[in-house]
Amino acid sequence: MTVYHFVGIKGSGMSALAQVLHDMGYVVQGSDYDKKFFTQIALENAGITILPFAEENIQPGMTIIAGNAFPDTHPEIVAAMKLGLPILRYHKFLGDLSKGFISVAVTGAHGKTSTTGLLAHVMGGAKPTSYLIGDGTGKGIAKSDYFVFEACEYRRHFLSYYPDYAIMTNIDYDHPDYFANIEDVFEAFQKMALQVNKGIIACGDDEQLQGIQAKVPVILYGFAEENDFQARNIQVSEQGTTFDVHVRNNYYETFTIPTYGKHNVLNAVAVIALCQYENLDTETVKAQLTTFTGVKRRFSEKEIGDQIVIDDYAHHPTEITATVDSARQKYPNREIVAVFQPHTYSRTQAFLNEFADSLNLADQVYLCEIFGSAREHQGKLSIEDLQEKVPGAKLISEETTEILRKHDNSVILFMGAGDIQKFQAAYEKLLEVK
Repeated sequence: MTVYHFVGIKGSGMSALAQVLHDMGYVVQGSDYDKKFFTQIALENAGITILPFAEENIQPGMTIIAGNAFPDTHPEIVAAMKLGLPILRYHKFLGDLSKGFISVAVTGAHGKTSTTGLLAHVMGGAKPTSYLIGDGTGKGIAKSDYFVFEACEYRRHFLSYYPDYAIMTNIDYDHPDYFANIEDVFEAFQKMALQVNKGIIACGDDEQLQGIQAKVPVILYGFAEENDFQARNIQVSEQGTTFDVHVRNNYYETFTIPTYGKHNVLNAVAVIALCQYENLDTETVKAQLTTFTGVKRRFSEKEIGDQIVIDDYAHHPTEITATVDSARQKYPNREIVAVFQPHTYSRTQAFLNEFADSLNLADQVYLCEIFGSAREHQGKLSIEDLQEKVPGAKLISEETTEILRKHDNSVILFMGAGDIQKFQAAYEKLLEVK
């Protein structure tokens, strides 16, 4: 029996895939940088071995699953090549694995992780469902009918997948280090759509998705009347958001979700549409929707003193707008304070004005230094370029989080895809000392 060795096991997709294989009874181990990352907690809890990178980790008889962030020149991959071991890239392996189930790929520029998590939770209440979520969570359930997984468009990796169903949440211009423009992104999604085998659940309110062509039925969802599944009569309360769903203009059912913001309603309607299409029990779907506690790093809340502290992965203007909107709806009488760390120079440069517009929706903004990715470490612009476009914005560092204390009875949103969590940790430590 082979040992699956993951090169870069702490990556969010990689750690989730390692958990899925481990649950399915395979022998799994992996290697990565020594730096602490939130995804390793689940790996450690599962008893999966995590090693520091070293050529000696690679032994005869192994199957290597290589993280997409690591080139073929990585010492472990080179060692595997010398031994003639099978080496599979993450997305290729995931594509092969998904063929053994009724598979649902969840894709889109925004909302993938939240929708995948919600779908796995809801479907799992009705039928055995294995899942892989991009927040580093994965589970392999014995005798699963379904496999729900997050499918990322970056570098067109999702073209390795031929799912039975695809949920497409939106098409937006992101990853400017790879995609040339919105037309380039659309072309990738269009190609993906042609690889779906049974049906596509697409957001009909998204202008780009309205143009998607497929060989299978395309079921549209959203707020507009033209959609096959339409959310109407939205009511916000302390319990969350309640809304009616109409299927082709006929009332279907009323649902409640414990979250806020239009984007969360849209995610829920996508899940409802897929479950209805697969004839899953409606009462089970209703019940499961009310008990979803969310995914990691998506509006993750803590109450500390008189402040609400929220950790969120928002790193694109559309996502920042959605996160601020959720906070406003849930806490209408509190000041909304945004602490934002831009992720990659190329994205910050491409969306400088849009970032400013979305951040200006908050009452007060604090900006952290730009987080360069593994692909880039410096750029032509600086954080001051963004600060100039956000009136009243202040710069903040790990050492100066003390300034956040003055915002009594406020909601502090820590947003970003880099290491924004260290700023939050520094602030929370200060509050403990208080």
